[in-house]
Amino acid sequence: MTKWYGALLLAQYYQGLEYVAATVAAIILLSSLDDLFIDAWYWTREAYRALTVRRQHAPLRIEQLYERAEQPIAIMVPAWQEYDVIAAMVEDLVRVLDYRSYTVFVGTYQNDAATIAEVERMRHRYKHLHRVEVPHDGPTCKADCLNWLVQAILHYEFEAGIEFAGVVMHDSEDVLHPVELKFFNYLLPRKDMIQLPVASLEREWFELVAGTYMDEFAEWHAKDLVVRESLAGAVPSAGVGTCFSRRAILALIEETQSQPFNTESLTEDYDVGARILKLGMQSIFPRLPVQFSTRRRSCFGLGPEREITVTMPLCVREFFPDTFRTAYRQRARWTLGIGLQGWKQTGWNGSLANRYLLMRDRKGVVTAFVGMLAYVLAVQFLLLAVASFFDLTGNFFPSPFIDSGWMQALLVANFVALSLRVIQRVIFTTRLYGWEHGVLAVPRMVISNVINFMAVARAWRLFIVHLVTGKRLAWDKTMHDFPSADGLRKTRQDLGDLLVSWQAIDAARLDIARRTDHAREAPLGRVLVARGWLDEETLAEAIAFQADLPRGRLDPALVREAPGGIAPDVLVRMRALPQGIDADGHAVFAAASLLDDDALARLREATGRAVKVRIVRESEVAEGLRIVRGADATPAGATDLSRQARGVPLLGDLLIELGLVTRSAFEAALQAYRPEQHGRIGDYMVARHVITRDALTRAVAEQRRRQDDQAYGR
Repeated sequence: MTKWYGALLLAQYYQGLEYVAATVAAIILLSSLDDLFIDAWYWTREAYRALTVRRQHAPLRIEQLYERAEQPIAIMVPAWQEYDVIAAMVEDLVRVLDYRSYTVFVGTYQNDAATIAEVERMRHRYKHLHRVEVPHDGPTCKADCLNWLVQAILHYEFEAGIEFAGVVMHDSEDVLHPVELKFFNYLLPRKDMIQLPVASLEREWFELVAGTYMDEFAEWHAKDLVVRESLAGAVPSAGVGTCFSRRAILALIEETQSQPFNTESLTEDYDVGARILKLGMQSIFPRLPVQFSTRRRSCFGLGPEREITVTMPLCVREFFPDTFRTAYRQRARWTLGIGLQGWKQTGWNGSLANRYLLMRDRKGVVTAFVGMLAYVLAVQFLLLAVASFFDLTGNFFPSPFIDSGWMQALLVANFVALSLRVIQRVIFTTRLYGWEHGVLAVPRMVISNVINFMAVARAWRLFIVHLVTGKRLAWDKTMHDFPSADGLRKTRQDLGDLLVSWQAIDAARLDIARRTDHAREAPLGRVLVARGWLDEETLAEAIAFQADLPRGRLDPALVREAPGGIAPDVLVRMRALPQGIDADGHAVFAAASLLDDDALARLREATGRAVKVRIVRESEVAEGLRIVRGADATPAGATDLSRQARGVPLLGDLLIELGLVTRSAFEAALQAYRPEQHGRIGDYMVARHVITRDALTRAVAEQRRRQDDQAYGR
């Protein structure tokens, strides 16, 4: 009897599954019709434009971008706990952009010391980089940080007497293309909001979670946003690669009482795009074909790595999350802001096309659950079929849909729609990343659906808690990655050209300094510093960047405590100072420039260890060499003022800088110099007839003058 009741319950359960499956299939078909409409519109539009527009009008050429005079452009980067990527992002931005008239504003929070330190380090390198401090603790929301950045940009305009033609939004993980600002400059001020496509940087074949972003952005930003612009005449901002005209920024400020970005939304980018449309301003989603260089392994990573050139729309590239948890938490923020907060705050407004697109944006808060229910049903039907095959179940009731023509049509329609979805995803992924990733896009669709389900569940939970308790929805931080230096192929630049690219010095002054450098054989950097055209900190950062060496700070105590083994005169000639042993057992030395191979070999031989070099300021080297030569009179624990007063150039450097001796003659004489035998170096140089007594007197006087200036802050 019990067995009979069990079989009856199982049969009833199976029949219930069939009714639920029919309902789910109907909902999926309705959602699929929406997707099929977007597909049909896109491909029809592409065919029409290929036969008409592209035949009648020549495409925009890159050369045309360079014909337009540069307008000032501001770049704003909000940064909360971005200490691990912000420096690399700024370095790459300056290295890559083929544009001069731009200024970067990075927003930091007062309680984020690590990020502040990294931004300040970059600020010493790049004179067109400004740090903007949010005057309260973070995190708040990204919109709050952006609002403070806009205020700082307007204040900078007032102080500098300029007007920025456009303001560009970027995140601290973005990788830019050289012509990005040239393209914005070409479209400004005709367009009020310009949104570039966004693409994921290429991942390895086994990084399935990160790969879902490759697939989705490849399709969304090549098809869906194109259709959106075509239907509604506007696109939402993606939060990165977005340029606002000055007119748009001022209109947003006026509309919201100096709060251009909505602090009540976690997706302020989506919100601001909708408000731009309401203000009657023009937005555009352009697709300018450009070339990107990338490295790729063939045959799912098993083949050899090769460097290839890919033609794709001008876009912003970045790494997206690569773990399940970080991915669904990030998507939960998107769902919360677009699907739930957007529904609550803006409702359903605008044209019929705009309302349709709002529905399409928000349907995911429901369909994610339906999709997951479909997976659960499929697994149960599969298990029951296996059990029935092995005769582990009784007879089920006849299916109520066994002779239903509409049910069969529904299932066929869903199968066709699913096949089209898979084909579309494969096509767009293959276009950007090759056929291997196109194939992998199929299983990654399942992973993406599971991530979206978790994201929607989290978004609903946070939103309901917010409604019930009033708890503020804060910036849910996503940790970011940035490509390695190897991946970005950093090229070595001449020091002067590097400083010009950093906008640390103008080309005219560089030319004067180079003539001085050639005439006196003085290092270019020292000439720039001596003339007051460059500060020591920026010079040290430039040399460190050029030589790909870490920056350091000289510790005088480590110089005094250094064990024997290297004669002081050798350290003086090399201008290298011992800084102890690091955690890896390397002998660390501080220098103001890159040491040559002979010097490194001699240091390795003397210490019996591998050598690591850190770049410090020239004045720190001068202070350390005084200690090495026994001329240090600064006691341990001395004040910063007394240490500063000693950070003036050494006598030999001054003699070269003032043109009183050539570097080659000075260094040749220095080879035989021994402090314990020859006494003071100035008297030695006079005795060897390398310099005159008058030259020595002049250099000593200049040294004392600079020491007094530093000591008393003149």
